[in-house]
Amino acid sequence: MTNSTENLYQLDGRVPLGKAVPFGLQHVLAMFVSNIAPIMILASAIGLDKSVSAVLVQNCMVIAGIGTLVQLYPVWRIGSRLPIVMGISFTFLSLAISIGAAYGMGTLIGAVIVGGVLEGLLGLFAKYWIKLIPHVVAATVVTAIGFSLLPVGANSFAGGLGAADFGSMDNWIVGSVTLLACLLCQVFAKGFLRSLSVLMGLIAGYILALFMGMIDYSGLSDISIVALPKLLPFTPEFNIGAILSVTAVYLVSATETIGDTSALCNSALGRDPKQKEMGSAICCDGFVSSVSGLFGCTPITSFSQNVGLAAMSGVVNRFTIGVGAVVMIVGGIFPAIGYVLTTIPQAVLGGCTIMMFGSILFAGFGMMARSGFSQRNMIIVSLSLSVGLGFTQATDMFNIFPEIVRTVFADNCVAVVFLLAVVLILILPKEKEDAADKQ
Repeated sequence: MTNSTENLYQLDGRVPLGKAVPFGLQHVLAMFVSNIAPIMILASAIGLDKSVSAVLVQNCMVIAGIGTLVQLYPVWRIGSRLPIVMGISFTFLSLAISIGAAYGMGTLIGAVIVGGVLEGLLGLFAKYWIKLIPHVVAATVVTAIGFSLLPVGANSFAGGLGAADFGSMDNWIVGSVTLLACLLCQVFAKGFLRSLSVLMGLIAGYILALFMGMIDYSGLSDISIVALPKLLPFTPEFNIGAILSVTAVYLVSATETIGDTSALCNSALGRDPKQKEMGSAICCDGFVSSVSGLFGCTPITSFSQNVGLAAMSGVVNRFTIGVGAVVMIVGGIFPAIGYVLTTIPQAVLGGCTIMMFGSILFAGFGMMARSGFSQRNMIIVSLSLSVGLGFTQATDMFNIFPEIVRTVFADNCVAVVFLLAVVLILILPKEKEDAADKQ
């Protein structure tokens, strides 16, 4: 097999390790903080001991690396063979806090394990239901994902939601310099350096933040050199109510994976995803989430940040992204590596992700154009996005519904958009589409 830098832009083929490491590291840095943040927030919200929290952060890095490798190099029918990066999902956070606080981590982990198996089985039988998701529905979901990520990038740019220095001049300066460095590299750099624009911007922003005194290494002295991941830090317990609630959110996670897979194939690979790839991506999402539960972590899912990065850089090589997955696993085994990565300021990450999230929107618009602008498609897209994006900005609207409905839909525009788009596909007569095309 040819070992060439040109393979960076091909799905298969080997890339020299010296080139694969920075490109793989770029993918890790794009998602690292978002991967560990749900676990840190959960641990803090339900009052877990700091030593337990440290174990869970370490475990979630290892799980993210394993999940990514399974997506890249499938085990049986589990894994899509696509350059999808996996990480701990924010989608489950509010429900996880609720279950963990009310019933304990054992009940939460039991629900994560069972729900993951059910989602994995859903992926195995995707051919029986995937036809309910035609191209226009996938395009609408991808667009919703892009819109939903814009506030995430903006909040990071300002220093991170809830930060004491949110919106400070320091954050504005660091975020702007990072974004400018990314943009200049993307526009003026040549060859593979252009594809490293996010990493170049991140390095520039990090160095500036270091000189501005925004980075603290004080906790590094208390970290052990090597620490192996701990299996079953909590004993699983099985509560039917918790299982049903978590399973409902797994359906939302499957929706996001469908959208990310569609966006990745359309924007970075220049084609539509295959039915088998969709089902296999969902299989990985589910079954590896069950493994995540065994390590005391909440479910994993595909990361839209990295879809945007693949679209912007054009780097889709499985070996290269696999190197990034190995970096994540090593970071979990050597805690000092993980700690250093956690010192990246939110403003730096925000400056890097602004363009990446915008590229997901661009991919969604392109998918819509390929779907056609018939009257039927117009109704599906406009109504799904208006309701999904609008209603979830006014979350108190959902207060009249049961808690499970609020948990699944109130804060998740992607779930609302997906559900409404599928319903409209089923109920709108196709004659409208045909009549519009004839006019």
